[in-house]
Amino acid sequence: MLFSLKLAFITCLLLLTACTASQPKNTENICEIFREKDDWYEYTKDTQEKWGVPIQIQMAIMHQESRFVADAQPPRPYLLGFIPWFRRSSAYGYPQAQDGTWDWYIKDTGVWGTDRDDFEDASDFIGWYCTVSSKKLGISKWDTASQYLAYHEGHGGFKKKSYLKKPWLIRTSQKVNRRASTFAKQLASCKEELEDDGWFW
Repeated sequence: MLFSLKLAFITCLLLLTACTASQPKNTENICEIFREKDDWYEYTKDTQEKWGVPIQIQMAIMHQESRFVADAQPPRPYLLGFIPWFRRSSAYGYPQAQDGTWDWYIKDTGVWGTDRDDFEDASDFIGWYCTVSSKKLGISKWDTASQYLAYHEGHGGFKKKSYLKKPWLIRTSQKVNRRASTFAKQLASCKEELEDDGWFW
């Protein structure tokens, strides 16, 4: 009986591990990402059509936040160098959304059963958040740098211009903007191929 329980437990762990999506091999090229992860283009395209947030901006924000690691979390601090302690943030998953913000997203959209480590849900979340930023703060959905600052600081922080005290964050927002521009150029070179593949399947 005990052996059977151990076997069942190990099997469950293996299944959970298998269900965790792997990080794309090449995170610097959006065409390579979409070729490897054949559903991701359709998911980001759906988000663009639903929320009006360009694919390259969704992907640039996600790249900065998690490097497309499904179960990404902030590093865990250690007391005395060896005792695991509580993480400083509840940020989790592809979008690195915190618990409270994710709960707000679910309540506001009415979409239940979503997960931060599910790429489709993460893409939709980013589309939703950028849309709320556009409505609340007047930020264009094409303004990558400002959208990222609002994403990182929250709407209250952006209103207070908290980012002005964080030169490193301004530099990061500019880096996200450059990445979005690079992704846009890359996507233009393979969009026809991706559309053809989508039609075929």
